[in-house]
Amino acid sequence: MNEKINEFLNLSIMKENVNQIDKQFKDFMKELYGSIKNLEPNERKEFGKTINDFKAQMEEKINKVKSQQMNKNDETDNIDLTLSKPLAKYGAKHPLIRIYKRFENYYINNGFNVVSGPEIELDKYNCEMLNMPEHHPARGMQDTFYLEFPNKILRSHTSAMQIRYMLKHKPPVKIISPGIVYRVDDLDPQHTPMFFQLEGLVVGENITFADLKGTIMNCVKSVFGENIKVRFIPTYYPYTEPSAGIDITCPVCGGKKCRTCKNSGWIRFGGCGMVHPNVFKNVGYPENIQGFAFGYGMSKFPQIEYKLPELRILHDNNIKIFKKLH
Repeated sequence: MNEKINEFLNLSIMKENVNQIDKQFKDFMKELYGSIKNLEPNERKEFGKTINDFKAQMEEKINKVKSQQMNKNDETDNIDLTLSKPLAKYGAKHPLIRIYKRFENYYINNGFNVVSGPEIELDKYNCEMLNMPEHHPARGMQDTFYLEFPNKILRSHTSAMQIRYMLKHKPPVKIISPGIVYRVDDLDPQHTPMFFQLEGLVVGENITFADLKGTIMNCVKSVFGENIKVRFIPTYYPYTEPSAGIDITCPVCGGKKCRTCKNSGWIRFGGCGMVHPNVFKNVGYPENIQGFAFGYGMSKFPQIEYKLPELRILHDNNIKIFKKLH
C-alpha cells in the first residue's frame, strides 16, 4: 500500500490528465478505507493517519490544477472578442453625393481643382464683390438669410468661393466649388430652404463663350449620356455678361414632354455666362483677362433619377430609403 501511495504522490498532475487521476485517486481511497478492517486494532490508528495525510496532499494537488484550469477558462470567457468583429454598420451614399460624384470626376479629369468655403459668409463675398449693388433684389430679406444684418449671412450661392479664390490666386484659374446654399423659401414637396449647388470658374486669356458652351455640353453628355441635348436661353445675372440659362432635355421623357418637365420637354439645369468685368476689377485682375462661370442646381436630379416623390426626402437622413436607392 505504501508503495502505491508514494506512486500517487509522485504523479505529475496536469490539466490534460487531472480528471483521470482524480478518478483513480478516489477509487484507491475506497480501497484504502476497505483495507482498514483487515488490520490489527493497534495498527489502525497509525494507518488511518497515513491515509488522511495522503488524502490531504492528493486533494491539494488535484484541486490546485483544477483551480488553475477554471481560472483560465474564466479569463477566456471574459475576453471581449467583439473587437475582432466588424462593429460598424455600413450605410449608403446619399443620392446627392452619388450624382455629384459624376460631375466631380468629369471636372477633375479635365484639370479642375475642387475648392470649398464657409457656409456662413460675408456680404462682400456673397454679393458686393459679385457686382450686386445694394438695391439688387437678391440682397433683400426675402431671398437671403441674414445672421447679422447687413454683413453676415448664410451663403446664397457658392459663387462666394470664386471671389475668395481669385483674391488669393492669380490667373489662370480652373475650379469647381460644391456645397449647400440657403435661400428663403417655403418647405414643400418641391422646394426646400437649402439645396446643393455646384459652381465653376475658368479664367485666363482668350477665354470665349464658345469655351463655356463646349465645357457644359461635354459635361452634360458625360454625366447623363449622349442622347441628352443642351440649350442656352439668354437671361440676366449680375456677375456675368452675357448670361444664359442652361436647359437640358428631360431625363424622364427624353424631351417628349411629361409631368416632370411640366410638358415642356426641358428642365432648367443651371445658369452660366462670361464673368462680368466689374468682378475681375474687384479682385484686382488685369483688363486683358477673361473667363466664364457656371452653376448647377443639383438637388432636382436625384429626385428625378430615383423617382423620389418629394425633394425634402433628400434632407431627411433616412438611411432605409437611401439603401433602397442602391
